[in-house]
Amino acid sequence: MKLEKILDKLGSIEKNSFIKIIDNIIAKNPKNGKEIDKILSSSDKGLKSVDNQNISNIFALTESEFQEHIKCEFQEITSQLDILIDIIIRDGNCIMKQDWFSRLYESEIKHLKTRIKGLNADFDNDKSELSAERKRDYKIYKSCLHTAYHNDVENNREAKITSDELSIILTLSKQLGLSQEEVKLINYSILPIKKIDVQEVIKGLKNIGVIFFSNKENTIYVADEMVRMLRKIREKEVAEKFYRRTLKLLREPIINQIGRDHNIDRNLTYAQKIEKIIKEGVSFTSLLLEDIYKQGSTLTEKKKTLNELCEKGLNISNLKGSTLDDKISSLIEYFDNIERDEKVGISLDGFDKLLTELNESLPKLNKCIKDQFELQDEFVLKADFLLDYNIKPRDILDLIIKKDLTKFIKDNGIKQRGDDILNILEHYKDVENLYLENFENVAYRNLNLLKENGITVKESELGLKFEDLTKVIFKSLGFNVDDAFKNNLNTKKDMMDILLNLDNNEIIIVECKTSKERGYNKFSSVSRQLKSYQNLALKNNLRIVKILLVAPEFSDDFVTDCEMDTEMNLSLITASTLSNISEAFKTSKYNEFPHVLFRDIVINEERILKALSK
Repeated sequence: MKLEKILDKLGSIEKNSFIKIIDNIIAKNPKNGKEIDKILSSSDKGLKSVDNQNISNIFALTESEFQEHIKCEFQEITSQLDILIDIIIRDGNCIMKQDWFSRLYESEIKHLKTRIKGLNADFDNDKSELSAERKRDYKIYKSCLHTAYHNDVENNREAKITSDELSIILTLSKQLGLSQEEVKLINYSILPIKKIDVQEVIKGLKNIGVIFFSNKENTIYVADEMVRMLRKIREKEVAEKFYRRTLKLLREPIINQIGRDHNIDRNLTYAQKIEKIIKEGVSFTSLLLEDIYKQGSTLTEKKKTLNELCEKGLNISNLKGSTLDDKISSLIEYFDNIERDEKVGISLDGFDKLLTELNESLPKLNKCIKDQFELQDEFVLKADFLLDYNIKPRDILDLIIKKDLTKFIKDNGIKQRGDDILNILEHYKDVENLYLENFENVAYRNLNLLKENGITVKESELGLKFEDLTKVIFKSLGFNVDDAFKNNLNTKKDMMDILLNLDNNEIIIVECKTSKERGYNKFSSVSRQLKSYQNLALKNNLRIVKILLVAPEFSDDFVTDCEMDTEMNLSLITASTLSNISEAFKTSKYNEFPHVLFRDIVINEERILKALSK
């Protein structure tokens, strides 16, 4: 869930710790201080009185300083922060009830203790599956950590690891190629590990600003933006779902090779080994630099393998970068952009339909998704629910084994030639709803974003498409979009876009304008056009209740000119406002939108949404 949406759900006391940290960062002149000051200049009372959207914007501007603040907390090595952060950054753990989080925490501590016993046994057992080389690496790291922790005791000081010692230890773990899970196991084989009261854990995480806790709902929230930041701190370059997507493209011998390097049981199934590699925290970069290639592969062969993996497996053509490191960075950036993108790839209705039919065809899938993402609800195959956890259609399909995918495709008459997952996504695209979700992009004539979101359209068609979509929205608001009446009125010279027939000779005229340029600023030409429509209606003894102009946005000059016009009852409405009103109307008590709410010069979205929610 996005930070702004979480902040909207919480009271001021529940946001307090987070706001206080950002306030402290601002007081120390952060690198983006000028941009932050511009946002704060509109508020006399500082950050606490800024709206949630701008708090989210300020957090983005202070990201590097916030990251350093959290890194400092890691110096308290006994805080278990690594254990706790590894729990809350897992896919599906961004929203948790307190008791569910408590269960996950207890389970993690118990699991760690069991594995530490196993690791210690491996140290003492000459016949363990650990290779001599790996055992040597573990012993080197463990000895250095032991010295760093216990040298204080010898000097009659409290046992702890200083920031200098910690940076050396981290460098050593990287040079030895240890996964984060291996580091964690060795750390807690030396440092005392004990279960902390869950209330104290939540309080600690809230105080350092990484979680929010709603007392009313007894629920922990971790913002999507915070999850990405915490992943960087834990050096997990991509989300688990993208790691899984990449690993599933590798043959089992390669997966076995990775497992052997990181002490993973090779008797597990292929799918279990993949999950284990992800949970072990094996670096995605080091995996693609070294681990996925045949022994003795040349640099040229490695580049070719990676290019094929991206082009044929991940459907990414022309991966940027000339060196292997550059290509891997480009792939990480690609996954990061997908995760940040709020678009689902198919329409929301299409996603719901996909989930419904998946549940019918594969009845065990609900439990599989629930377990995979550690979700608390019993039934989880709901589009709105999954999107709050940033789980999208592709993430669900990635978890389904080939045999089940084939069954689902046959059950639902989906195209069988080509890539199964892409065929499924195409089948459930639901073009009209996808266009409606991209209504603002159509208004702005943004062909690139439309293409990225799965819509292919000619630029010459965008004006008419915007008009058609606006009609669909007004119909959904309960209006009578009367094309027959409009066509009878229109002349060759005067052709209004949309006519809403309110009966009793009363109408609303709607004009639609698309624009690539920011700030629609052509009042003189559009006003002449609208006045001619007005005269046409008046000649036919019609009462014009309202004239609405729909455009992507309006310049200040345009709004001023509109305010000064005394001849038309004209209101301006942006595409995003109309779209948001349509969404709010779906859950309102009204069967028909009360058009009296269209009374501002520039339609006030917030006021209308409040009126619809009553």
